[in-house]
Amino acid sequence: MKIIFMGTPKFAVPILEKILEKHQVVLVVTQPDQYNYRKKVLMPSPVKECALKHNLEVFQPEKIRNDNKTIFEKDVDLIVTAAYGQMVPEKILNFPKYRSINVHGSLLPKYRGGAPIQRAIINGEKETGVTIMYMEKKMDSGDIIEAKTLPILDSDNQETLFDKLSILGSEMILPVIEKLEDGLIRAIKQNENEVTFAPNLTKEDEKINFENDARAVFNQIRGLNPNPGGYFIIENLTIKVYNSIVSTEKHNQEIGIIVGIHKDRFDISCGNGTVISILELQLPSKNKMLARDFINGQGKKILALGKKIGE
Repeated sequence: MKIIFMGTPKFAVPILEKILEKHQVVLVVTQPDQYNYRKKVLMPSPVKECALKHNLEVFQPEKIRNDNKTIFEKDVDLIVTAAYGQMVPEKILNFPKYRSINVHGSLLPKYRGGAPIQRAIINGEKETGVTIMYMEKKMDSGDIIEAKTLPILDSDNQETLFDKLSILGSEMILPVIEKLEDGLIRAIKQNENEVTFAPNLTKEDEKINFENDARAVFNQIRGLNPNPGGYFIIENLTIKVYNSIVSTEKHNQEIGIIVGIHKDRFDISCGNGTVISILELQLPSKNKMLARDFINGQGKKILALGKKIGE
């Protein structure tokens, strides 16, 4: 098949590379290069880097709804999208012979939207998966072609789950394309009564909510790890947290209090008498560090039993 591939982050790269094993990718559409303020340079998306490595033509419209002539100039059988990052107009979706399909990191109709993997972890789901579906004007609402399930382990964070689902999606894509060619697709409509949404993360989502029990805090921290990272504020310092465990300890104190300082962790009181242990963190303008190093360094001046988070 002649395929247009649309994607942007690392999640999409294994899917593009798998398609290239059997099919001709006539165009790669990805988001415009983003300015990296730390490096002071424009950075291409992972998908663009992959496309250039394979000498593929790259198209980067600021707004695809307005700038799409390049797409209609192509002789194309199918459009495949994977975390592209823009709403694609209906006239583009219906342009190819076999229409357009999307590789989505959730078990639709659950978690439609831009942050399905992060939200599944944050919400404490025990499993997720990949759905390949036809694309429609309404986001993530198309008929389901194929879906496969993957467990979410306590050892998973946002990054590990992204990688696992990306590989799963890449394993699914070629058989789906083959079924399309052979006319064997029996797509299933989504049950609208089971729809849930996964909107993009906001700054409010990043602030660790110690009012929740420790298990929910643990889920929030790993769902935000590594990007953008959950955070709390103490002594006007915004401290990002990247790793934690649910403590077996209990407390009867106010929520959001430092209730334990140990050699390799410090403990914060959470809802329902539970305790979260902080294992890895990052201070402003510093590299990530183990809690052990923080406790033995700057933490000596910051951490104290009974101190309230946010003060």
